Amino acid sequence: MLADAKPYSRNRPEPVKIGVIGVGNMGQHHARVLSRLKDVQLIGVSDINAELGIETASKYQVHYFEEYQKLLKHVDAVCVAVPTRLHHPVGMTCLRAGVHVLIEKPIAASIAEAESLVNAAADLNCILQVGHIERFNPAFKELRNVLRTEDMLALEARRMSPYSKRASDVSVVLDLMIHDIDLILELAVSPVVKLTANGSRGTDSPYLDYVTATLGFANGIVATVTASKVTHRKIRTISAHCRNSLTEADFLNNKILIHRQTTENCMADYGQVLYRQDGLIEQVYTSNTEPLHAELEHFVNCVRGGDQPSVGGEQALKALRLASVIEQMALDGQVWKSQDELRLVLEPMTTVAAIR
Repeated sequence: MLADAKPYSRNRPEPVKIGVIGVGNMGQHHARVLSRLKDVQLIGVSDINAELGIETASKYQVHYFEEYQKLLKHVDAVCVAVPTRLHHPVGMTCLRAGVHVLIEKPIAASIAEAESLVNAAADLNCILQVGHIERFNPAFKELRNVLRTEDMLALEARRMSPYSKRASDVSVVLDLMIHDIDLILELAVSPVVKLTANGSRGTDSPYLDYVTATLGFANGIVATVTASKVTHRKIRTISAHCRNSLTEADFLNNKILIHRQTTENCMADYGQVLYRQDGLIEQVYTSNTEPLHAELEHFVNCVRGGDQPSVGGEQALKALRLASVIEQMALDGQVWKSQDELRLVLEPMTTVAAIR
């Protein structure tokens, strides 16, 4: 028999007790990493697919809970990796049980549901972290460090994949593009004041499969973001066009290249030029840390009381607001020109955290 979880204290010596709700593609990875994390005890898993749930529980020698609600009284925290439409009801149930939550992106299927989760977490004093995993990608961490000393002019993000039935309940904007929306908002550090978007479908799905958007920020930075579910090659890149350099980050290969313009001639006697160097390429070395390992380790530290989530509910809600506008504009073919109109949509003061 499992003992009920006690209120968590950062000073207690026991490991943090965690469960996983939803053990599909992403939930499987959560269970794998959690089973290996130091000072963490994976208590159990829950999934509506009993066969998959039992198989996963057996693999990691933990308990299977047919009803996730019964898991909650045994844990301090959960990772929620269910379909997007279930993020709100499952997340709210967990928060109301006093359980800290890491919920996969997007935070919810709608702005109203996302606001409800953010408000509940604030009211109940629970950690709400959202799985924007690319924030923990070593290549992004180094890219951010490099760009701190650069004068950015423009950003260009591409996130493309071959068609997959995974995440078939949302458009490419909420499945793939939202990652880069979050990263670009983090890099630009400025409100969006101009926005255009276009999209198309490559399948019979009611959702958009290919979307490109151009964002103009108040500080003058321009960003182009493209996401695709119908590209026959996997691409995950962000390029930063700066006044004195071009920095390219490849998240798949964990690689960063910095291109700088130089002109250097080597002269022989009588002034003859033997060779010319027109450019310099620097390679930035990054760690091989698995992003999900770093993300879950960060979540555990937050649960222990040492940190606030680097991507909490407010940050995830900001990304979802922008993603929702891009998605609607791509569907409607509408161009948004009003800065005031954008501000009302993207920065409403409606959440507890914002009001406080």
